[in-house]
Amino acid sequence: MPFPANALVFACLRLSAAQAATARLSDVSHGAWERVATPLRKRHARLLMDAIAAKLSAVKARIEEASKRAGRERAPALVAVSKGHPAGAIREAFAAGQRVFGENYVQELVAKAAELRDLEGIEWHFIGHLQRNKVKDLVPVCHVVHAVDRAELATEIDRRGASAAAERFELLIEVNVAREPQKHGCAPEQVAEVARAIAAGKKLALRGLMTIPPAADDPEASRPWFRELARLAASLKEELGLSAPLDLSMGMSHDFEVAVAEGATLVRVGTDIFGPRPAARGA
Repeated sequence: MPFPANALVFACLRLSAAQAATARLSDVSHGAWERVATPLRKRHARLLMDAIAAKLSAVKARIEEASKRAGRERAPALVAVSKGHPAGAIREAFAAGQRVFGENYVQELVAKAAELRDLEGIEWHFIGHLQRNKVKDLVPVCHVVHAVDRAELATEIDRRGASAAAERFELLIEVNVAREPQKHGCAPEQVAEVARAIAAGKKLALRGLMTIPPAADDPEASRPWFRELARLAASLKEELGLSAPLDLSMGMSHDFEVAVAEGATLVRVGTDIFGPRPAARGA
């Protein structure tokens, strides 16, 4: 059962209202109000931290259990998707042991990276659609990109990354396995072309493939698409003569356990850790 973070927060807010009601707010000074509000803010922050830590622990336990059921020796890595959530929430997840965070918008990632630059060991993954004109802003702060869907984008990352501090940029090719017209991602038959562009880059490394299956209420509906991505990765590994398997970035809050069973090495989970996201922002 999900940790009742909202219930805790609402309880804190109700307490705030009750305490505020006992003070004669029309007469109270700013200092008196701060004496009431400050401990409430601290209590709210503690409740938020406890909620995120508990949810994060629950997700990691589910990943471990799914890995055991699938007979896997090693569980996939967790990318905590913090899109739309404040930097403070990321800080709390970091304090609870999480190190890898995924963002969908370049501007948001850059701002959070600046605000959280004191967190040693934090690793940013870009998981959203990336426009070529945003690459120059991304490469100074992020060296793992999950959504490379065309050769031209890989070339631009290599060009812009030439002067960046990162030794190399690890790229995953986004594949539109279901060929949905409204979604980004290259077609399965275009994967090799994008992979060759990555191989040609001086600072690029092909890390793996990524997909987002068609939306469905039943997590099992994602299984054939995850299985297809695994097949494509195996075929690409053979075609390129790679010695190590490619990473598979697949599975989100509603279907990551199915993805684990089908070989995911990276799962992207946001809602089950941070709660529902606010309304979408612009890039």
